[in-house]
Amino acid sequence: MSMEKSGSALPPATDEERDALASKLVDRLSIWSGVAGLLPIPLVDIAAVGGVQLYMLRKLTEIYGVPFSANRGKAVLSSLIGAIVPATTASGVASFFKFVPGLGTVAGTLTMAPVSAGATYIIGKVFIQHFASGGTLLDFNPPDYREFIKSQREKLGTRSGAAPTAQSGPGSRASPKETATTSP
Repeated sequence: MSMEKSGSALPPATDEERDALASKLVDRLSIWSGVAGLLPIPLVDIAAVGGVQLYMLRKLTEIYGVPFSANRGKAVLSSLIGAIVPATTASGVASFFKFVPGLGTVAGTLTMAPVSAGATYIIGKVFIQHFASGGTLLDFNPPDYREFIKSQREKLGTRSGAAPTAQSGPGSRASPKETATTSP
């Protein structure tokens, strides 16, 4: 199974309907990723979170009608996770703490859940932006999304109910390079 066209089961949708469906998916799977981060077994939690993220990527490709390949999906996720290094470093450290009985397990579990949920949320929003602007898994380039990732991190950090900017909204159709050049 090299490349398979997914999304044929979904009826055609407007851009707004696709974005809303994709955002709901990302929100739901971010929570599931956080739940996977609660697993008390070291390294199993990281594998579970990775599985949720790969599933999310597959479902997003179905929503946007983009061809999906599991191997390409894993490679793209790995490269994007490399762009979110502080979050993934925290995941690894949190999972490692679970090797320490008692307090280490509690600290690792309490750290891993929110970091996993936040990283999954950011990854999902990046792919919504990429697919909505006509991108595929083959032309995805994580450095093009640095500013977008930064804005999503800030949005996650504040979560005070402030309205998202036009740049970070799911309905925005600007390419990442246009977004980066129009940012102050």
